[in-house]
Amino acid sequence: MKLTFTQQILAAKKGMNAAQAERQLAPGNLILVDVDTAMSNDVTAPVAIDVFEGSGCALCNKDNVTFVLDHFTPNRDIKSAQQCKRVRDFARAHGVKNFFDVGEMGIEHALLPEKGIAKPWAVMIGADSHTCTYGALGAFSTGVGSTDIAGIMMSGKIWLKVPAAIKFELSGKLQKGVSGKDLILHIIGMIGVDGALYKSIEFAGEGVKSLSMDDRFTVCNMAIECGAKNGVFPIDEKTDEYTKESTGKTFPRFEEADDEAYERVIKIDLDKLAPTVAFPHLPSNTRPVGEVKEEIAVDQVVIGSCTNGRLSDLAEAARVLKGRKVKKGVRVIVIPATNKIYLQAMEKGYIKTFIEGGAIVSTPTCGPCLGGHMGILASGEVAVATTNRNFIGRMGAKDSYIYLASPATAMASAIAGRLIGEKGLEE
Repeated sequence: MKLTFTQQILAAKKGMNAAQAERQLAPGNLILVDVDTAMSNDVTAPVAIDVFEGSGCALCNKDNVTFVLDHFTPNRDIKSAQQCKRVRDFARAHGVKNFFDVGEMGIEHALLPEKGIAKPWAVMIGADSHTCTYGALGAFSTGVGSTDIAGIMMSGKIWLKVPAAIKFELSGKLQKGVSGKDLILHIIGMIGVDGALYKSIEFAGEGVKSLSMDDRFTVCNMAIECGAKNGVFPIDEKTDEYTKESTGKTFPRFEEADDEAYERVIKIDLDKLAPTVAFPHLPSNTRPVGEVKEEIAVDQVVIGSCTNGRLSDLAEAARVLKGRKVKKGVRVIVIPATNKIYLQAMEKGYIKTFIEGGAIVSTPTCGPCLGGHMGILASGEVAVATTNRNFIGRMGAKDSYIYLASPATAMASAIAGRLIGEKGLEE
């Protein structure tokens, strides 16, 4: 097969056979594609709405528009309250059914798969850079600007440049204490923050089977952090299990693409991966946490976000904390990504473990990840976070410091009061 997973999705959307797709979907070609879902949030939707209303156009398809109020909600201040009201009023006036507010909302990139809005073979476009998350399900999903979303609201379509692709061939399986977060940090550290610029990163090989759906969501979520246009996993039995619950259906498989379809093939042995951390101020500034020799004191730990706020993430954090206490002076904020996940974590006893161990648990929100609220850093403070970016000033003061890590490493650091891996607690 000469078509990458991404090309197969776009070909299906355009109704092309393989021969037509090979000619018309070569990397770099521009194509006009029907969009299954156009998503925006309380930060990006108001701009899209302003542009849309200024156009004088009618809403093309209210069912392919999704609004999730998750960045500054529950509202941080008057300005964020006005932003959310703008979206609420528009959704009500236009009968937008996929509108998620406080009490129904969750962090968008966990919520849309959970609700069955994100699904295999779909073209998912979002006014948020981490929209690439949905490639874990075998979708073509990518982030754009608010004006692009306005264009989709008018037409139901978007112009795309077909990306070239890099194949990551995975073998082996992740060892205990190593997760999808460690895999994607390893990849970003290997190729750099622009190593896949405007390319699709696609995953294949026997090692894929060992990755849970939550691992895959995490990996695709951070595809943008190496510059990728999108990330895609194959559709397999684990995808089926997930989509049966979210949509009531299963979906056809991709055909495996020949290596020649890819610009580059990179082989990764999952057996050899170790818990990994990204030092400030780039996600590519990585090293195995076991090799960190410096004493890096930690002020705050955040476990959550669209990257690592799913049930298995909370389970890992609770497992490390069980029977232990957060070091006095360290603030630990745990944020379940959706209300469903919050309830599941409560039923399994994770919430009790967090609170008894000295952490707090927040309603679903993006909050501290983008320096919005619920955990802003002061000058000179250090955070270990399961979020996706550690740029200067990302979580608060410009001279604060963010270390990106998995939930297990983040919670171990909270217990020790310094950057450390789980194994370091036992030494």
